[in-house]
Amino acid sequence: MSDKAIEMRNVRKAFRFFTLEDVTLDLEHGQIMGLVGPNGAGKSTTIRLLMGMLTADAGSIRLLGHDMPRSQAAAKADVGFVSDDMKLLPQATLAWHMDFVASIYPRWDAAYAATLLKRFGLHAGQSAKSLSTGEQAKALLLLALARRPRLLVLDEPTSGMDPVARQELLSEFMDVLRDDSRSILFSSHNTVDVERISDRITFIDRGRVVASNDKDAFLERWRTLRLRLPNLATEGMPDWKLPEIVHRDVDGPNVTLTVDGFSDDFLARLGTPVQDVYRMSLEEVFVATVMHSRQAREARPS
Repeated sequence: MSDKAIEMRNVRKAFRFFTLEDVTLDLEHGQIMGLVGPNGAGKSTTIRLLMGMLTADAGSIRLLGHDMPRSQAAAKADVGFVSDDMKLLPQATLAWHMDFVASIYPRWDAAYAATLLKRFGLHAGQSAKSLSTGEQAKALLLLALARRPRLLVLDEPTSGMDPVARQELLSEFMDVLRDDSRSILFSSHNTVDVERISDRITFIDRGRVVASNDKDAFLERWRTLRLRLPNLATEGMPDWKLPEIVHRDVDGPNVTLTVDGFSDDFLARLGTPVQDVYRMSLEEVFVATVMHSRQAREARPS
């Protein structure tokens, strides 16, 4: 078995108006990775390259130890893939879809599929056209999960759902995953969804990976600090050139710092009393990371 479920090294794919550049990505066996980025950031392109639906211009891709796209048939036998643009045949029933998938994949688990039907509140006799958006997503997940794949790849599976349907689907999904150790790559622009499910996070923006780390490490490193500098007008801003400070907002004597790399040592080097320290949500960390990355790229000489 390969040491990793997914290995992407320096992958590049150029289109007319967009380039995925130097993407390196690792997913260990048993991990759940959230691939987070704005719309158009390159999430779906990354996944299509990973799944052999596109061929990279440069770099290497291995999926469950298989070189892609050369050995994609062998790799995909153990990969369940669900994306927001996948559709069921509208006139066919869920039973027909399950029988069809079972005829292709010998590891289909009929008993598990029946359990998922009940858990997801679906019925085998339902036609696909009668399903809501959320039910369609559940049905697609059922068809992928009942194959018992070693790796599950989900590309924006909750896209287009209302908040209630999305929460219902994620709750059911988390219940299913609680009893399994499969590897999962979950792409979304919704950080709330990713934060609930993932134990590792990768941020992608404008075709580049801008950060990748354990979710808890991200949340532990980032803080918002509030300071009050009453003599700011006469003494000016302190000479803060600490690399941990990624953003500074000044409103009169009130200063807000966004910090990547918060620690007691940082506070000592800051040398200024801090009024308040706030933990940041994953969404706030994501926005700060992306904006800091964009500013750094724009500052580089062309």
